[in-house]
Amino acid sequence: MTDGTTELVLAAVRRPGTQISLDVHLRGGAVVGISPAGTQAHAARPLRTIECGGRYIIPGLWDEHVHFSQWAMHANRLDLSMAASAQEAAAAVGRYLGELNPANGHGKPSTAVGVGFRDALWPDTPTLAMLDAATGERPAALISHDLHCVWLNTAAARRHSLDVSESGLLREEPAFLLTRELGRLPDAVLDGWSAGAARTAAARGVVGVVDLEMTWNQDPWLRRIAAGFDSLRVEAGVYPENLERAAAEGLRTGLEVSGGKGLLRTGPLKVLIDGSLNTRTAYCVDPYPHGSHGLLTVPEEELAALLRRARDTGFVPAVHAIGDAANQVALDAFGSAGIGGRIEHAQFVRREDFARFGALGVVASVQPAHALDDRDAADANWAGRTDRAFPLRSLLDAGATLAFGSDAPVAPLNPWAAISAATTRSSFDGRDPWQPQEAVTREQALAASTRGRGTVRVGGPADLVLLDADPLAVADSALAGLPVAATLVGGRFTYDGGWAGL
Repeated sequence: MTDGTTELVLAAVRRPGTQISLDVHLRGGAVVGISPAGTQAHAARPLRTIECGGRYIIPGLWDEHVHFSQWAMHANRLDLSMAASAQEAAAAVGRYLGELNPANGHGKPSTAVGVGFRDALWPDTPTLAMLDAATGERPAALISHDLHCVWLNTAAARRHSLDVSESGLLREEPAFLLTRELGRLPDAVLDGWSAGAARTAAARGVVGVVDLEMTWNQDPWLRRIAAGFDSLRVEAGVYPENLERAAAEGLRTGLEVSGGKGLLRTGPLKVLIDGSLNTRTAYCVDPYPHGSHGLLTVPEEELAALLRRARDTGFVPAVHAIGDAANQVALDAFGSAGIGGRIEHAQFVRREDFARFGALGVVASVQPAHALDDRDAADANWAGRTDRAFPLRSLLDAGATLAFGSDAPVAPLNPWAAISAATTRSSFDGRDPWQPQEAVTREQALAASTRGRGTVRVGGPADLVLLDADPLAVADSALAGLPVAATLVGGRFTYDGGWAGL
């Protein structure tokens, strides 16, 4: 699009909430000037002008928490998100198997993979026998929407050399291990799916993602970028089992990765210390209705030691903590280690812990759409206490910094859905908004979706979004589907909707 010497001008744009027409000047991957429309105050070099017709301009949107390969695979697997019972899910898998080619290229039965089921509120209980009856000898493995549980049949257990109980369920680490196994697809297949998922994200205004896929993630992204991937910036996370490898290779959070063409940086150190709400394994102060407090998978002393090692090796810790007890443990460990970082999810937090986020320099990396997806499960499992579930407003008012994401494929990689959920607390399904006192303003939601930038300024990166409507003025019901006219990364169009003639 530009060669570094040509200044690109986005002419006749407006900041949200205003009617003042501006020209935004880009050069060398940055915003170098903002002037009244029709002037060329910054035209020291040759200009290329794109008339934007009064569209609204905002900084590029980031999704701060995705599992990108899982998201790319999600669109190519059986969607079970609408299954209202275990029997209904099993029947859907049976029908799906009837339509599949029964063998893979090696002549062995392929494992059919379903995704997105939510068993927390099912009226019946998944069992091995139930899934076997629907699937017969065809291997089938169903991954829950939160990725913390896999329901598999006897044929799949045999194919993957697993011992399963009468429930047919794997939870937490055994589920993660099988999910990784199921994701081992030919590079060309997964890379093609990833490229398509990235183009879709760019069409929604996304310029970058923090990819927390549960693998060594640097090499797949380097391979994709070398093959021409250029739709998004990627920060690839590291898990504890690979921390020493990463440190030995000279990696650290925020460092540009050689060979990544300016698009790839090393992300945070991801540490999981509890489970999820759907599987009733999020670690909580008070018991669930069935009596368990959930799971704490990393003791506090071990966590604090890991955070100190992250500090010493230059990694920002990103600690998965969903339950209120897990958040307490995580905050205690951050304080003990003397390092800031991120807590991923922070879905259920003690009131006395709200202010600790800001005081300790811990960002609340949250996924607002989960509040709507999980409201029924939260009401069932945290009855009488959901006034502090998904507490966005309370955290912000107490001094925390919010960073928005999706946890795709748990929720769609769509920042406008997150912004809508955060500001309305409503799915517009006829029910009242859920815990509306925890809603934030649209300005605050945009800041949390743009790495704190909120508005376009001189000196900022030329990672930008042009919108066909004012995000501060559209109706609440229209916000999740706000039309994106164009997306730019480093001053280069990654999506233009066809209007700019590029």
